[in-house]
Amino acid sequence: MTLDGVRAGGKGALARALAHMESNPDGALTTDLLTAAWRAPRAHAIGITGPPGVGKSTLVNALIATWRREGRSVGIIAVDPSSRRSGGALLGDRTRLKNDPEDQGVFVRSMAARDHLGGLAGLTTAAMVLMRAIYDVVLIESVGVGQSETEIVTVTDTVVFCVQPGSGDSLQYMKAGIAEIPHIVAVTKADMVEAAERARADVAGALGMAEHWDSWDVPILKVAAGRDQGVDALCAAIDRHAAWLDVGNRRARTRHTQAEAWLADFVRERFGRDGLRRAGPLTLARGECPFARHGTIAARLTHATGPAL
Repeated sequence: MTLDGVRAGGKGALARALAHMESNPDGALTTDLLTAAWRAPRAHAIGITGPPGVGKSTLVNALIATWRREGRSVGIIAVDPSSRRSGGALLGDRTRLKNDPEDQGVFVRSMAARDHLGGLAGLTTAAMVLMRAIYDVVLIESVGVGQSETEIVTVTDTVVFCVQPGSGDSLQYMKAGIAEIPHIVAVTKADMVEAAERARADVAGALGMAEHWDSWDVPILKVAAGRDQGVDALCAAIDRHAAWLDVGNRRARTRHTQAEAWLADFVRERFGRDGLRRAGPLTLARGECPFARHGTIAARLTHATGPAL
């Protein structure tokens, strides 16, 4: 199982690779595959988040259709709430996202959030890195956003936060930890003209009170995805943010910071807080792969304490 083999094998090979990664997260094949993918990024990674019911899946469908018309290949990770009985995804990609199964330029993977905090699934980061080396665009739709569900900003390059008119989302949005998330805000169901404009004004006020640590000016766009209104403008805003990241080495710095956060999360999830302490400093050298480093740490901690932790 190599990166070239997964690329050449189409959607079937990618599905098998993701299944192997999930069942053997610390294995040598997984580490080698993710290290190769980490060193060959291709896609711009986009996160779509917002409260449940805001219309994220409808928007994702519209974005997929637009990018495919432009000839861009798209990988999608749809994170669903979990079944209390089985632990599996309650919704699943086929019920929410429409795509041609014969189209090799679109791949959809549904994941169950289970007990993983942050609005994402435990496999999301690894899957994103692999898909990022294969597709032109990788899009992650999170299970929803709340004050503790802000992890999507540590996995993607551009975060699109969705707000629904008339739902009170703008008040929730003003809470600490939420207003700092987005690079773009999409007011959905913009055909509700007056309510959409009020929501846009509320979000603009919330953004004005939030602290942002860079020079990017967050656009607030009104979108009616079911009517294909405003989708092109949203795609253009995403492209502008991608271009902004590529100025002054911003993208590389952001991804390096993310990689260090991932490494700490990997070690904590696998070995707990005590393992995190025993792992020692988890800073990465510039360009160092977090997956290869984690493999080394995992081997050392497992050898020291035994396989069961």
